[in-house]
Amino acid sequence: MPPAADLVKVAIEWPGAFPKLMEIDQKKPLSAIIKEVCEGWSLGNHENFALQIADATNFYITEKNRNDIKNGSILRLTTSPYQTAVQLHERIQSSSMDAKLESLKDLANASRDITFAQEFINLDGISLLTLMVESGTERYQKLQKIMKPCFGDLLSFTLTAFVELMDHGIVSWDTFSVAFIKKIASYVNKSAMDTAVLQRSLAILESMVLNSQDLYHKVAQEITIGQLIPHLQGTDQDIQTYTIAVINALFLKAPEEKRQVRLQCAHTALTAYSLLCRTSNVIRSPTPINDEMAHQLYVLQVLTFNLLEDRMMTKMDPQDQAQRDIIFELRRIAFDVECEPNNGSIEKRKSMYTRDYKKLGFINHVNPAVDFTQIPPGMLALDNMLYFARHHQDAYIRIVLENSSREDKHECPFGRSSIELTKMLCEILKVGELRKSKQAVAEGSSFVMQVVREQIMRALTLKPNSLDQFKSRLQNLSYTEILKIRQSERMNQEDFQSRPILELREKIQPEIMELIKQQRLNRLCDGTCFRKISSRRRQDKFWYCRLSPNHKVLHYGDLEESPQGEVPHDSLQEKLPVADIKAVITGKDCPHMKEKGALKQNKEVLELAFSVLYESDEYLNFIAPDKHEYCVWIDGLNALLGKEMTSDYTKSDMDTLLSMEMKLRLLDLENIQIPEAPPPIPKEPSNYDFVYDCN
Repeated sequence: MPPAADLVKVAIEWPGAFPKLMEIDQKKPLSAIIKEVCEGWSLGNHENFALQIADATNFYITEKNRNDIKNGSILRLTTSPYQTAVQLHERIQSSSMDAKLESLKDLANASRDITFAQEFINLDGISLLTLMVESGTERYQKLQKIMKPCFGDLLSFTLTAFVELMDHGIVSWDTFSVAFIKKIASYVNKSAMDTAVLQRSLAILESMVLNSQDLYHKVAQEITIGQLIPHLQGTDQDIQTYTIAVINALFLKAPEEKRQVRLQCAHTALTAYSLLCRTSNVIRSPTPINDEMAHQLYVLQVLTFNLLEDRMMTKMDPQDQAQRDIIFELRRIAFDVECEPNNGSIEKRKSMYTRDYKKLGFINHVNPAVDFTQIPPGMLALDNMLYFARHHQDAYIRIVLENSSREDKHECPFGRSSIELTKMLCEILKVGELRKSKQAVAEGSSFVMQVVREQIMRALTLKPNSLDQFKSRLQNLSYTEILKIRQSERMNQEDFQSRPILELREKIQPEIMELIKQQRLNRLCDGTCFRKISSRRRQDKFWYCRLSPNHKVLHYGDLEESPQGEVPHDSLQEKLPVADIKAVITGKDCPHMKEKGALKQNKEVLELAFSVLYESDEYLNFIAPDKHEYCVWIDGLNALLGKEMTSDYTKSDMDTLLSMEMKLRLLDLENIQIPEAPPPIPKEPSNYDFVYDCN
């Protein structure tokens, strides 16, 4: 008799018969098990049958994944992947519209399984689907008016099956014809198109552009970023997400050597981003933005900001007359100099230029072009100055004239300040992913510029929804207000820097750390719902993981939908003893991050990924729903393994709790009684209709 560890108790279904309860010996060949099941129901030709997981996935059991079968699993006896592929291959070519529609629906569902997908692809199924898209659907154009819903579903299921099959990475994207690309692009260019068809078409175009430089050129000939922008004006967030993804892909793949093409892509991408910022359809929508939309918006934002990198890293050529003319333009606007007197000497004109350039606030009064040879910010600073001078002339002239009449120690020169401010904004907004140490920035900045930087950083921390709101918050964070905030923070800090306080802090720190540890473990006992992330954007599958109350076992299992509360232990079929955990791995070192292609990885997902290594090479892979849950699980798992908790949240909690405990103990030393319960909340008045009697 085989060891109990090799036996799995399952139920097996067959249409029209009662489920069969049996024990599967995992050491026996899968074909032998299928033969035994078939014989139990008197079914011949057992090689034409297979076992599936009896859930919404319908995934086939193979020798590779059979170890995923757990006690209590429900399996289904069904036709083999090859037989199913042959049947669907024939049925989707049926002359009956109803039979064709039903077959394509089944194909779209079955294609999610890689075992079936391989068999269908071996039958040249991809070519059949592309042929149906290129020409086969033309037969039904005449029927489209009277059977429009049926036609939309027919095309939708065809494209869905195509996307599912291609997502397995079995077939290269370089194999598709121009006719197929034209057809897919036509669905995107049509103003009124079935939502499902549009969504699939956008997904196909994105994959084509990202996976093949040759296909990028073909797609770019059929569709432009400008033609995609109207799809952002709707209310369907999935369509908006896929549209932004295609815009990002076209922008990313635009060839560097073709500068004009890249600039055109840049202009239309900026138009798209401006549209998103102006409308309430995406960024300010009451509907929460999903993770994929947030990522695509982030990519689009990075791309638009990085358009400034070229100018930021371009030094001014002091000998370039066109560039020098920009400085002359700044001088002309500031001092209303239309023409220069020709009767003066060269020395007199040079003296006049030097005086004006000093008033404009340049470091080099003789040759201001030298001020723009430092990169960053390079020519970007001059671009900003010229834009301000042309579009806000009154404010520009007032700043220059007011500053030129101040004492040197109170001056805030326009030229130097503009260059420094541009450099600061490039760093804050990460133009070109510019990275500098805070110390270097502080050393190179005046006190005033440090305050300006703090104003901008504090205003951005409040997450303004518009530029007007950002300006309003900047005005509220005045110079005086910033100094008050600094003074308050400094005083609070100084109170806790004396030697006795530091000794007390060091003494109670282990107690606080133990409190944080218990909180993390309690959170793991509550559990968390995780999304199953695949190469596709579908995010409708969930799994749940929680720690047992005795901290000995991790319970986990798949869910049909996101739970409303905690999931009980007995509903989670899988178990992982904490004693078997060898290590916790994070970020790009996780196996489920290595499996993804470079194009599919993004910074947000990498920062939320972690894996639990157990036994020799087995992993339990996670992608946390947010940064907080990530830190909770990393801290909790490290605490279980007896390791130090080092997340940012632990440091923040430690500081908060330590500060609170220190203040309570200091109050106690002053013999100030601290009530056990908070004071009652004042009752709301029953009558608001009253006035104050001045008499």
